Amino acid sequence: MSNYHGGGRRQNNNGGVPPRWLNCPRKSEGFIADKFLVFKTPLSSRYDSFVPAEKRFYPQMILDYVKMRNLRIGLWIDLTNTERFYPRDFVENHGVRYVKLQCRGHGETPSEEQTTQFINMCREFTDDHPDDLIGVHCTHGFNRSGFLICAFLSQECDSSIDAAIAHFRTLRPPGIYKQDYIDELCRVYGSPDDPIPIAPELPEWCYEDEDVVDDDGFASGNHAPGPSSSMNMNGKRPYNDSEEGRSNVSNGKKRKREFFKENPTFMEGVPGVTPITDRQALIQLQRKVQEMCGWEGSGFPGSQPVSMDINNVNFLAEKPYMVSWKADGTRYLMLIDGPGNIYFIDRDNCVFHAPEINFFYRETGDHIFETLVDGEMVIDKVNGTSIPRYLIYDIIKFRGEDVGKVDFRIRLNCIRDELINPRYKAMEKGIIDRQAEPFGVRFKPFWFLEDTEKILNGKLAQELSHEPDGTVFQPVKEPYLCGRCDSVLKWKPPHLNTVDFRLKIVTHSGEGLLTTRIGELYVGGLNTPYSKMKVTKAISNLHNKIVECKFDNGNWTFLRERTDKSFPNAYSTAKAVCQSICQPVTKDFLLDFIANRRWRKSHN
Repeated sequence: MSNYHGGGRRQNNNGGVPPRWLNCPRKSEGFIADKFLVFKTPLSSRYDSFVPAEKRFYPQMILDYVKMRNLRIGLWIDLTNTERFYPRDFVENHGVRYVKLQCRGHGETPSEEQTTQFINMCREFTDDHPDDLIGVHCTHGFNRSGFLICAFLSQECDSSIDAAIAHFRTLRPPGIYKQDYIDELCRVYGSPDDPIPIAPELPEWCYEDEDVVDDDGFASGNHAPGPSSSMNMNGKRPYNDSEEGRSNVSNGKKRKREFFKENPTFMEGVPGVTPITDRQALIQLQRKVQEMCGWEGSGFPGSQPVSMDINNVNFLAEKPYMVSWKADGTRYLMLIDGPGNIYFIDRDNCVFHAPEINFFYRETGDHIFETLVDGEMVIDKVNGTSIPRYLIYDIIKFRGEDVGKVDFRIRLNCIRDELINPRYKAMEKGIIDRQAEPFGVRFKPFWFLEDTEKILNGKLAQELSHEPDGTVFQPVKEPYLCGRCDSVLKWKPPHLNTVDFRLKIVTHSGEGLLTTRIGELYVGGLNTPYSKMKVTKAISNLHNKIVECKFDNGNWTFLRERTDKSFPNAYSTAKAVCQSICQPVTKDFLLDFIANRRWRKSHN
């Protein structure tokens, strides 16, 4: 047996024990999200002359710890900025995949590229090896490790970032103790309105070796080196816009990193549309659309309606609304920016190019630029033929003008008169060949509330060429609002109310028990399953996918995989759906409310 405990060959001793390492706790007090074990860097036995026997910490000790619990580390991620602590082949010789993700520390949070690499690597490993653990360490196992794991929990497990930070702190106390790391996590994954957690008091072991800066770039004394001399005790320092992977926006805040979806796909059955995969072009288009919306956060900037419930239905009595059908299609923003520059943005903020669609300005016949609209792609069935069509129902910018701020009726007129009708005239003149276009573009009309019954029960419902699944109620006097909009209401028949979950298929077994597979259903903001469902053949291959489910006879029932979404509904959405099941707004109730209690203009 080797007496190295960390490799079969000696390395030149090119340094001593890392500062503040001796009394730093070895590992987390549990498994973070039941997946990650976090620890300080182990040291090979060549450091034994510097480390008292009771303080020694070899790589083998981590492997033995998980083995005693009938578990296994399958992926070992080393975040240190050096290779001197132990030889990697010791880890690999135990059948564990070793990955070196070299993060500098030294006052810098992990870069966008490093964070994306970490998240993708952990997601792929978890998908392929759901029962194995991931071991992660930096020098001390707090800041870099905590940053990347919290980023993973927020992006992949749909945890709020403050909950992720708190969860890490609970199992690896005192948690991330550098304020700039916490600030960056909240800027990237949090809401601008949420308070930023305060870094904890430094643990006692941080005050050892006060004048030494370690591989983590942290000095607990007042003698940090030149570039970091402005750091305070928690490593906070003024922002430098020349740092790698950082950029400023107009208000001086860092722009949040975007979620990048691998292999994005457009709505099935729609030709002539391709994803933008060049990273630089994608970022430029994402930011252009966000800026056109006045959206300072990351992600999809489109307006998000809320489900109608027994409380907010009263909005229909308080102010004027218009109504249209809710199509069972796929939501996209569309950017119109000149010939060949038509782009669609989905709810994952993926961008798609549709160069064969054209829009002409009615006054000059020139191509339209700087225009952003909202709508949904549907598949119409006409005489047995499937025809994809994009239905425009709102507009944010027209030729650079903020038309999204005006009355909704004016916005509808703008869509019809400035975008749709000029296309029809161009077709009549032969400027546009509709047969050569991959899909159609139409205006989606809205009506005043008294016409709601015609939508739900009348001729309109029968004339639609695609499947409706409810109604949408739009306030007339309010501007287009990005993000969640509590005054835009969507109504579905109670039996069609659904929730989009992230499905995790887990195996339950034990002595004397039959092995069973259970589908755990997760929502955003909860680290534990919201509910469970039986694993059927239809969902057996959908582990870690987004699935749309309805609640039927006391159980959640699978409807379809949501290939257009990478994240489940938030906890608040799931809770609202359950409330609507217990206290439903039925069609009869809704029509009666509109007939008798809707807002009416007073006559004086």
